[in-house]
Amino acid sequence: MRRSHFLLMLLLITGGTDVGSAQDVKEAPVIPPREGKREVIEIFNGKDLKGWIGHTQYWSVEDGVITGKNTDEVKVSNYLLTERQFTDFRFVFDFKLAESEMHSGIAMWGRIAPDHGDEYTYAGHLVMFPSGYGFYDLYGRKMIHQNIEIAKTVNKQHDWNTYEILAQGNRIRFVANGKLISDWREPEPQFIKAAPIGLQLHSNKVPQIVQFKNLKLEAFPEDKLLTVK
Repeated sequence: MRRSHFLLMLLLITGGTDVGSAQDVKEAPVIPPREGKREVIEIFNGKDLKGWIGHTQYWSVEDGVITGKNTDEVKVSNYLLTERQFTDFRFVFDFKLAESEMHSGIAMWGRIAPDHGDEYTYAGHLVMFPSGYGFYDLYGRKMIHQNIEIAKTVNKQHDWNTYEILAQGNRIRFVANGKLISDWREPEPQFIKAAPIGLQLHSNKVPQIVQFKNLKLEAFPEDKLLTVK
């Protein structure tokens, strides 16, 4: 049996919920981690949004927490974006969906996309949490990896969650509250770009509050997960 047929059968049997299931239909190449200076980046100083760009009417800082908040309708998802660009990185942070049921996420490997209706919207990869988990290609292929079945076993819907994203080469590993949820490779590496990292405030007709704290970022990190229990 051809490997692609076997993987497709496995997807149908498991429902696509196993770690790494996103490459079930199209087998991905193995792109090794890129070489570069390993360094810890002070991505957030705990006081203000220095080093970030975004809509100040939506994004603010209080008591060491970055908050994205809207009261009126947000027609296009917007992002608080790092000024620096990254390809290979480890990003560990705590997240809370304080109000609404709409998911948030971390955007990466893409571009700021004002041509899609907002000067701070994003086209590229999105690691989604907590209401809807998965990996999404914003303004592209849409859902590219399903992981909600395993993610919901550890999800804290309106409490603090600890997440780790380890992006190396064309590989993304995602850990939620100590559990490895996804180990996935981008099957089309041409979509990977050095890009800002973005915190998402999703388009929504109702008020919402998303919060981020304890942000730790490392460029060109060691090939090792730090938060798996």
